[in-house]
This record gives sequence, C-alpha cells and structure tokens, in this order.
Amino acid sequence: MKFSRRQFLDLAAGAAALQSLSCIALAQVSYPSRPIRLIVGFTPGAASDVVARFFAKGAAPIIGQQVVVENKPGAGSSIAAKYAARSANDGYTLFLLALSTLTNEIANPALGMDIVKDFAPIARLASGPYVLVVNRDTDVHNVSDLIALAKSKPGQVLFGSVGAGSLPHLCAEMFAQRAGVKLTHVPYPGSPQVITDLMAGRITMAFENAIAVVGEVAAGKIKALATTASKRPNVLANVPTIAEAGMPDFDVSLWFGLMAPAGTPRPVIDKLAATAHEAMQVPDTVEMLRKQGFEPFDLGPDAFAPFIRSEIIRWSEVAHIAGLKT
Repeated sequence: MKFSRRQFLDLAAGAAALQSLSCIALAQVSYPSRPIRLIVGFTPGAASDVVARFFAKGAAPIIGQQVVVENKPGAGSSIAAKYAARSANDGYTLFLLALSTLTNEIANPALGMDIVKDFAPIARLASGPYVLVVNRDTDVHNVSDLIALAKSKPGQVLFGSVGAGSLPHLCAEMFAQRAGVKLTHVPYPGSPQVITDLMAGRITMAFENAIAVVGEVAAGKIKALATTASKRPNVLANVPTIAEAGMPDFDVSLWFGLMAPAGTPRPVIDKLAATAHEAMQVPDTVEMLRKQGFEPFDLGPDAFAPFIRSEIIRWSEVAHIAGLKT
C-alpha cells in the first residue's frame, strides 16, 4: 500500500503526538524514579540555601525520593540559573529561584539570563523581609533620623550590599527614591563582609536578610531600624516595619520559588507543586522557617508565573530610575 506525501506527514504527526502523550502519561505515573537535584546559586548557609534544605527535607518522604541540594554560587546566582536551565526538562533538575536572582538579571542584562523564557514556575515556597540596619554608634535611632542624616549629607551616607544589582542594592535604591535622598553604594562579596564593615563604621547602613543580622542585632552590635515587608517577622517583633516608620508605600519581601527547565511536562510540574504545598506546611518546617525570619508562602504554578512577571516590571522601574538599566 502506497501513501501520498500528505498522508505520510499526517501519520508521522499523529505518531509524534501519541509519543508525546505517552511520555507525559509515563511521567505522571512513574515520576520520580530517582533522586532529584535542586540547584542553589548561593553558598551553604545563605537564605536561599536554608529554604532549599527545608523544602528538600520535607519533600523527600512525600515524593518518595531524595531531594539533593547542590550549591553552585557565583555571579549573583546566574551560574546556577544557566546550569539548571540547560539541564534536561524531565523534572530531575530543579532551580531555587530567589527575588535577588531576578534583580541581578534586571541590572546585569549582559549575563544573558531570561528566567521567564528559560524556566517553568512550580511554586513559591517562602518569603521574608529585609532588615534596615545601621552602625550602632551613629546618632540614628529610627528611619526619620536616617532620612534626615542623608538629606544633610547628600551622597555621603554609604550603604553596603552583596553586589551591584543585588536585591539589597535595589532595596536601598528604592528607599532612597521614596525618601528623596542620595545614598552611595559600596558593593561587597557577601553579607559577612557587609556586616563586618557596618559594625566597624566603614559604612552607615545596609539592608540584610534576618538570618544574617538577627544575632548581631540581639547582641547590640548593630541597630535594626525597620523591616521591609508589610508584617513584622516573629524574630524581630519589636522592630517596626518601614511602613509603620513613616514610608507607607514601602513593602519588600525576599521570596524563594521552585523552578524547572522550560518544557518540563505539566504533570511533573503539578506533582512537584503539590509536594511543595504539603512540604512547606509541615509544622516543624513552619516553626523553623519562622525562627529564620521567613513565612511559608504558597503560590502554585499558574499564580506564580504572573507574580514573577510583575516583580520584573516593579524592579526594572527601580533599576531604571537608579541608572542601573537603560
């Protein structure tokens, strides 16, 4: 029996569709059949790493396979992002996305990352505020004092961050824009160096995550003026939010989300999202997160995708006004 070219192409297309459906069905039934790798773009002990390990610990008994956290730090997590994006889209290599990864992409387009294009969102896992901290010996006791100091010394108030385009950098730029002041940025390799120079008085202020500063604040080595999210974290319940301190339109949370390489089958995405929802609500996990200044924040794939796009728009505007993006 002979087939025309059109009939042959139709049969080939049908076979491909059946094969695709079979692969999706197989993925839904058998996934996962081996350990899953979760790539983190920061060093062990960093906020991203902490959240990743909480997820990995909670997810393993739910999904029936070990979740192995792999740290690939460097270039504001772009090295890890590129590595994960180029991995097979079979659900066995995932990426822990942080808001700081997005801001790094926004401020440094030459890095060649495209989170929206290269990844499929799975779930937002947790979020927490940054803490506005200052040197303990400064005559600054609240946000109003800091703004007054910055206005009296334009460009002379130094703030530290973990690098140009990092979320702490853009958080400080947003603060300066809302307060109508000029601050000067001093980049550092990491949070420990920022905090060391803050305690030594070489810089005046910084925005840091609670994990990095709560111990130094409790010991009186630095002063916490405010937290950046809309609600106070349990670990710094006596510290006002920036909104409470007089800047009502300021609301910034460092969030973390689970991503898969683009093209990962939807049944795999859905299974991982359901696993994330359950794992991040385990009482012990919730308690540990809160001790670190974070709250579990559940957002599935269909809601997480537009949320990421809205954050890109928001921080692109801040970067543009600050002259970090043309």
